[in-house]
Amino acid sequence: MGHNIAFIGFGGVGQGLANILLHQKDKLIQQEDLDVKVVAISDMMKGSLYHPDGLDVNLVLETLHSTGSLNDYPDRRGLVKGLDSVETIRQTNADTIMEVTFTDVKTGQPAIHHCETAFQAGKNVITTNKGPIALKYRELKKLAEQNGVFFGFEGTVMSGTPALRMPLSSLAGNEITEITGILNGTSNYILTKMEEGLAFDDALQEAKDNGFAEADPTNDIEGFDVRYKAVILTNYLMDVPIDVQDVPCEGISHLTPEDMKEAQKQGERWKLLATIKKENGNVTASVEPKRIPVSDPLASVSSATNAILYQCDLAGPITLTGAGAGITETGYSLLIDLIHIHRRKKTVNAY
Repeated sequence: MGHNIAFIGFGGVGQGLANILLHQKDKLIQQEDLDVKVVAISDMMKGSLYHPDGLDVNLVLETLHSTGSLNDYPDRRGLVKGLDSVETIRQTNADTIMEVTFTDVKTGQPAIHHCETAFQAGKNVITTNKGPIALKYRELKKLAEQNGVFFGFEGTVMSGTPALRMPLSSLAGNEITEITGILNGTSNYILTKMEEGLAFDDALQEAKDNGFAEADPTNDIEGFDVRYKAVILTNYLMDVPIDVQDVPCEGISHLTPEDMKEAQKQGERWKLLATIKKENGNVTASVEPKRIPVSDPLASVSSATNAILYQCDLAGPITLTGAGAGITETGYSLLIDLIHIHRRKKTVNAY
């Protein structure tokens, strides 16, 4: 069964999925009966391509590698160049829009506008951008439902580790009363290095040198990135609306190696945690560094690894660990949602 997709934005994450589709094509057809065709790509910096019969993904990646511009992709009959993001969403024959633009998480734009445009055009959206989900989840969900399309955002929390869909599918029937997570690899890496004796600034520099931290690491070290993820978890898994500004947030920049040693003496470790609790029907969320016993499942999660613990009324505590970032891992998160759309489509067609 064929599925046409368009990339809006084609940086590392988009190219990560493109590489997966290129190398896993036969397996996806054999195992899932899923034949994915990339019909369009629109990137503000790299250019834009559209062909209703599909683009040669290998040639697209080779062209980008050699010249850096999609405009150098060879012309052929039916190829259209130069469509902007909105035109690509509205005018192409893509069923699903992969929204992976560079988006300002504080405003959610341009990703929110892209999602709205796609839903109004009757197209599915899969995104890895946190902004639309943290800031406008309920409105976007309603718009998608009104237009009978799918809204996928697995990659917004813990990348390709299924922190969102797994509890709803595999833990169905449980009431989740608390969620605790290590949801930022940069800050966890820094804390791990500080436990080894490095000062905060030195640990941060090492994180930058190893590619774990951005040039401006504020969102990571001050907990802002985790706060957006906590809002997504609260909205999606607890089904309770909560605003970003309603989540108290504290980062790790004030911690010292001495703090680490003091915790170790007490058999504890510092971790930057998102905590979401349901008590007496009320749900609260917070982000702050906490000392937790070394016996806690989250205490052993080191370096840039992420982890999340779900407290369930029937299954008890369930812990999920995995990568929270990475080009291949985040590209895979897009594939998770695409396979989910495809399975739903097959089920509907079966009836």
